[in-house]
Amino acid sequence: MTLPLGGCLLSGDKPEPGLYIPQAYSAGPKNPKAAEAALPSLDWWRSFRSRELTEIIEETLKVNLDIAAAVARIVQADANARIGGAALLPTANLNASASHSRSSQSCAGCGGGASEQNNFSVFLTATYEIDFWGKNRAALLALEETAVASRFDREVVALSTVVATANFYFQVLAAQDRLRVAHNNYESAQRVLNVIQQRAEAGTASPLEIAQQKSLVATQRATIPPLERTLAQFRNGLAILMARTPEQVRIRGGALNSIAVPRVTPGLPSELLTQRPDIREAEAQLAAANANVANARAQLLPSIALAGAGGYQSALLTTLLRPESAFYTLAAGLVQPIFEGGRLLGNVDLQRGKQDELLQTYRKAVISAFSDVDTALTGIRKAAELEQLQRDVVTESRRAFDISETRLREGTIDLLSVLQTQQTLYTAEDQLVQARLTRFQAVVSLYQALGGGWSPKPAEAMNAR
Repeated sequence: MTLPLGGCLLSGDKPEPGLYIPQAYSAGPKNPKAAEAALPSLDWWRSFRSRELTEIIEETLKVNLDIAAAVARIVQADANARIGGAALLPTANLNASASHSRSSQSCAGCGGGASEQNNFSVFLTATYEIDFWGKNRAALLALEETAVASRFDREVVALSTVVATANFYFQVLAAQDRLRVAHNNYESAQRVLNVIQQRAEAGTASPLEIAQQKSLVATQRATIPPLERTLAQFRNGLAILMARTPEQVRIRGGALNSIAVPRVTPGLPSELLTQRPDIREAEAQLAAANANVANARAQLLPSIALAGAGGYQSALLTTLLRPESAFYTLAAGLVQPIFEGGRLLGNVDLQRGKQDELLQTYRKAVISAFSDVDTALTGIRKAAELEQLQRDVVTESRRAFDISETRLREGTIDLLSVLQTQQTLYTAEDQLVQARLTRFQAVVSLYQALGGGWSPKPAEAMNAR
């Protein structure tokens, strides 16, 4: 299916993107019903079933500085649209003046003595340019579409902020999990060291074996400070998103295992075009570029302007508003550009170049969106497989370590085997935490690829009532 531009881009001499929309995602379900079984809700972050995460995200949406800056850009864009719309309306000015003059008494040949006179006037002037070729209307449309694009830009910023907040929070949980694993591993290594030292006192262990285990204990202890630093960095990152200093933010955290992994389906590819705010923003920017091209072409044509003035003028203030003091003037003018040194034609080419640039940007946004969803779907599936495989590794590594520790106490195993099982278990447990973090990040990436939350379809909204 070839992709047409939606809404405001359908009429007139507009470029067509000529893109192909797939019927289904290559990494997603092929059945349309299955693809729409679990579409992302508007408050999709609640699907992780974490009260703290929900509180943090909803607070961030209220106070984040990037979102506030995006809202300020909307205000500016709306103001520019109002300014641009003024060209479609007449301008009127009320003027009032009073003057007193006296001629020179020593003027030779003035034909008399000094004279004094007053002049009072009040009048209204008005001008209006007839937008015969749609030049001003096209300029207004460009500004209005820019204002629309600023609203989608705000949604892009808000979505990126929520995604960053969720990822930071999950990284905080992962850092806490890894710290717990590191402390547990340090304690287990210290426990094994105590057993070896007891064996050394009994004469069944050598100083070399004690030194080897002490090295492992020190290695495990050395993994803790970097993890503590990482935890602080992620907490501080959350503080920035919440527009606070680190001292003002308290993150309880917890464990990744306490977070639910939500089920989400991608819907149909054709629906993505209306859900991704970056696509809608690119579409609005392209519509603005189309209007700018129309405006540049209209500047090559004649402009017709009307002007008028009317009011009262008198030498005496008492007679200023009498009928005989009234006056008016009316005028019409036509201006046809003849020679502008190539400025107007250059402007047409400039706007066409911008139009083509934004067309390619729009095409890239659509193609990238489909690719993002496929990548996220694949990432979720592979991350789930990796997590399960890593759990199996941890289970077997834990069993091997427990057996080796028991045999060490019994004196029926060499220390090298114990060291190997310890290191294997420690690495496996740390990698399991990272695998689960990767799974959550993949789910968040899918929500972002889908454009965040989707509004319920009409049928679903009626059923919800």
